[in-house]
Amino acid sequence: MKRRVFLAAAMGVGAGLALGRRAEAKAFEVTRSEAEWRAMLTPLQYKVMRKEGTERAFSSPLDKQYDAGTYHCRGCDLAVYSSEHKYDSGTGWPSFYQSLPDAIATKTDFKIIYPRTECHCRRCGSHFGHIFDDGPAPTGKRHCLNGVSLVFRAA
Repeated sequence: MKRRVFLAAAMGVGAGLALGRRAEAKAFEVTRSEAEWRAMLTPLQYKVMRKEGTERAFSSPLDKQYDAGTYHCRGCDLAVYSSEHKYDSGTGWPSFYQSLPDAIATKTDFKIIYPRTECHCRRCGSHFGHIFDDGPAPTGKRHCLNGVSLVFRAA
């Protein structure tokens, strides 16, 4: 019984930390009202970009896009990833080993209790995905992204 009480308390503290982090409001350069975001995005794009959801694996055409070019934030058109840093991670989501300089911001995400690094657009706050430590050289990072958050522009 004591163990159950301890685990429940620990989960409560973790959830409290997550809620506290979520409540931290950050001012972004590009801001829109909820109505404006909903008007410019599809329901799936809104769920992913504004509510930190996830698209279904293997559902994005950008997963298999390997042409030369740049990936931009769908929310504000900031250039965020180069095709030079893209690779096939086999996960079903577009993956990169690094972002462009000053393109993304990160925060700790506790949605599944286990802490993960969430990445989002540094200019408008749109959610892109998560960064993991199982990527290729030279960074060892895998930026695992939702294709609906991105727009590809060919070089």
